[in-house]
Amino acid sequence: MRLRVISWMGFLPTEGDPRKRTKITKLKTMAKRRFNFGKGKLITLGVLVLLVVLAVLTVEDWHQLWKISSAPDNVPIVAMLFLVPFFTWLGVKQSLANDRLIKQLEQDPKLAKAHHRKAEPWRPGWARELHVWPYLVRIEFLAAVIVTVILFVWSITLNAPLEEPANPNLTMNPSKAPWYFLGLQEMLVYFDPWIAGVVMPSLIMIGLMVFPYVDSNPLGNGYYTFRQRRFAVGMFAVGFLQWILLIVIGTFIRGPGWIWFWPGQTWDHNAVVFDKNVDLHDWIAMSWIGKTLHLGFLQSNLGKWIFGALVVGGFFLLGALFFHWLMTVDFKRISLRPLRLYPRDPFEQKLLDRTSILQYLTFQFFAVSVLLAMPVKLFLRLALTIKYVWVTPWFNI
Repeated sequence: MRLRVISWMGFLPTEGDPRKRTKITKLKTMAKRRFNFGKGKLITLGVLVLLVVLAVLTVEDWHQLWKISSAPDNVPIVAMLFLVPFFTWLGVKQSLANDRLIKQLEQDPKLAKAHHRKAEPWRPGWARELHVWPYLVRIEFLAAVIVTVILFVWSITLNAPLEEPANPNLTMNPSKAPWYFLGLQEMLVYFDPWIAGVVMPSLIMIGLMVFPYVDSNPLGNGYYTFRQRRFAVGMFAVGFLQWILLIVIGTFIRGPGWIWFWPGQTWDHNAVVFDKNVDLHDWIAMSWIGKTLHLGFLQSNLGKWIFGALVVGGFFLLGALFFHWLMTVDFKRISLRPLRLYPRDPFEQKLLDRTSILQYLTFQFFAVSVLLAMPVKLFLRLALTIKYVWVTPWFNI
């Protein structure tokens, strides 16, 4: 048997093998693709490095930051700060790879009939079909073993976040819920308790159950793609990142008295913040425009009730128009010269035509009530100190 010396560069054959030149060329091409940083990637990397440097420079109390981050109850949050961006990047990477394959197969019908339906092309010697056993089950079993080992190490090295029995004479400050409920606790800042604790969680859970039934897109099942599920992926990402943001705010930013302390800022238990929270009708009536137009009637019981109803109704109407625009617009064709703000995407328009009026209205209700109302209310409360937009004798929103 003839033995060949294998080189270190990708285990290439020796000079006598006629395939060497071809394999070297392929390796060089792969290396160029792997280490080819475009201007966009370099700018993104530079911005991230700049943000990290600024974050490090703004930390005033490293001990306080470490105390919060190392608390056993906050370890999942710290891990989530790294895992969520990584898996988001991984999903985006696979989506873009699948989108390139979809575009390639759409342009070549003959290739689409014979091509392997994966971003990684099929090669001679590969099996076109794999059985669940042992291939998939083996991977799942190894994943389960690894996760079990991690949980064992975690439980041994970190103490359970248990405290002494409740003492009515000594209340924790800040008194925070477990990390998976911190989002709900943070929502209490922006909504009434019955809305933050009952209505909004119910809308979120019911919406997650309803969305699969209002989805009229038959494509994109079983693989990552932006091209075929742009709107659905975008809406899920917005909702998921909103919830993560609420948890991060409740963990790292809310301090004693549930006062806003930036990460790395010393928690002062004697700090008192005088936030003058006002309702929207009072904010408008007492503003310069309100005084000029004599809008003092908005502060009456009937005036603020009618005004709040009009604001909430207008918000739902504008929100529905905004989501309708997102559903069907082709972002690549938007231009200012000539002015084209609503060029329709034919593919998205076909999906909308497949949607029944019941599916459409159901999605619009949950999207406006949760995906849009939450960030708008958060902005009004934190930036303008507006507490309620609709005040009635029975409920406040």
